Amino acid sequence: MKKIAIVANDVAMPGEKGLSRLQFFGSFLQKNGYEVEIITADFQHWMKRYRTKEEMEKINREAGCKVTFIHEPPYTKNIDLKRFFSYIVLTKNTKKYLEQNKFDLVYALIPDNHLAATAGSYAKKCGIPFVVDIEDLWPEAMKMILDVPVVSDVLFSSFAYYAKKTYKAADAVVGSSDEYRTEPLKYGIDIPKSVTVYVGNDLTAFDNGVKENGEKVVKPDNEFWVSYAGSLGTSYDIHTFVKAVAKLNKEGYSDIKAVLLGDGPLRDKFEKTAQETECNCEFVGFLPFGMMAAYLVKSDVTINSLVSKASQSIVSKIGDYLAAGIPMINTGLNKEFCEKVNSDGFGVNVPPEDVDALAKAILDLYNNREKCAEMGKVARKIAEEQFDRPITYMRIVNMIGDLLS
Repeated sequence: MKKIAIVANDVAMPGEKGLSRLQFFGSFLQKNGYEVEIITADFQHWMKRYRTKEEMEKINREAGCKVTFIHEPPYTKNIDLKRFFSYIVLTKNTKKYLEQNKFDLVYALIPDNHLAATAGSYAKKCGIPFVVDIEDLWPEAMKMILDVPVVSDVLFSSFAYYAKKTYKAADAVVGSSDEYRTEPLKYGIDIPKSVTVYVGNDLTAFDNGVKENGEKVVKPDNEFWVSYAGSLGTSYDIHTFVKAVAKLNKEGYSDIKAVLLGDGPLRDKFEKTAQETECNCEFVGFLPFGMMAAYLVKSDVTINSLVSKASQSIVSKIGDYLAAGIPMINTGLNKEFCEKVNSDGFGVNVPPEDVDALAKAILDLYNNREKCAEMGKVARKIAEEQFDRPITYMRIVNMIGDLLS
């Protein structure tokens, strides 16, 4: 049986906050005939704490493949020097672990670029295939948060260096969008084997979550919910979302409600905006996946609310939004996703950071329930065809099979 290492700094495991995509993929690969080992940090990024010994043992019983936790120093903020130092130590410790073991293929995630480059170097040294999975772009995402001329270029220059090093070592590339899949070309590197696979979700798990939790989510018949699910952080324009709903509330549409599912570093600031504008909204907080799914299905509209500088492409929440079978409002500027919203017809694009335009888009859907139903049907169809992991992730499995054959 071929042995595959999946290397990534941040992987959410069963029952944890965060992105569980790689845990699903590791389990999926194992079910398809490979011996899989996920190599990740013992420090849980989204909860900002160490996993206990008992938690790590439980994870290895439930993850569907072996999980090895490499020590990483703690940090408290998503963007600070402690986090970068932590990744340096994690990379060093991971390199040591890889060199003490034998694998037939290495699969690594960007970000973190330094960790991915180290995994690639190990693969080349061993003469085995190396696959890079591009889920986000560093340094682009970092510059969005700290964009100071010259200073940012110098501070984040190492990310570009390690990205190029990673792509040079890669035998194949997986992108969570076409834009990300073709990112190596910007560095002058053409990787012949490549595939676009959206982050997506497991539709069966989503639907089961709705069945198990639907009755727990109580929605008054006279309320119109516009829901956001995900991180309450810098990239996401919750201020404009809240202000747009507040504007509609003041114009007499008191039944329109903003529902925010998730947590993050800017939650207090977003809640303050809601209080100041007297917005009809609810900050529900972080929810288990099944409960989140139930909330989305009870909603009338979802919103992919991004700031104008956001570097995100087709983000993880899109699969869940589409699975809910309701229309979506997108404020992101990513060309690929904007074109998809228009061509597929499951939602509308609205300029970011424009309160009036967003309020108008919400009101248009509020006043046209037939249009909402049509968009919702399309959304669910797209979710089934393009975002259901057990179907779409077979593209990666097949590519790995080609590399190992």
